[in-house]
Amino acid sequence: MKIKHFVGLIGLMICSGTMPVLAADADTATAEEVINKVRAAARFLHDKGFSGYAEINNRDSRWVWKDSYVFVYDCRKDRMIAHPLRPDLVGRPIMQITDNSGKFIFKELCKVGSEPHGGWVEYSWTKPGAGRLSRKASYAMTADVSFATGIQVGAGIYDENITLPELNKAIEKVFDPAKYPAL
Repeated sequence: MKIKHFVGLIGLMICSGTMPVLAADADTATAEEVINKVRAAARFLHDKGFSGYAEINNRDSRWVWKDSYVFVYDCRKDRMIAHPLRPDLVGRPIMQITDNSGKFIFKELCKVGSEPHGGWVEYSWTKPGAGRLSRKASYAMTADVSFATGIQVGAGIYDENITLPELNKAIEKVFDPAKYPAL
């Protein structure tokens, strides 16, 4: 009986909007998953160095999950380093890439990715398997890779409703779990 009431309370909190839901579908990456995956990829590249790019470029690696994937780019050298779903972008300039509204995606990612805990940028991008443009919010952070500067790691979520304040709260939650104890 107690479990039933607990489940009912959680459902009430979700429906009333007092408990944020960052993804409702088991096949959809959450903001926390994206942040944790980007952090893990940055650590992986720090440990592996340049040789780690090959694994991130592999679409069958652990860096591709649900409807998301990790990508790596160099802000200083203006090029894509690793992208498992768009190998045509690897080695190409990125700073001129815009979405449909004219937003310079990688200029924005490079800016927020340089912040102490990284940051989010929202833009339009084709969702894997959907074949159409969707609203995407990507999280980016700087990676320390073999003394190279300007390397950043990113990944994103496809969500039409999540707000930047909710995404920023996910950064706080991941980087300061003491403030957000588990239920």
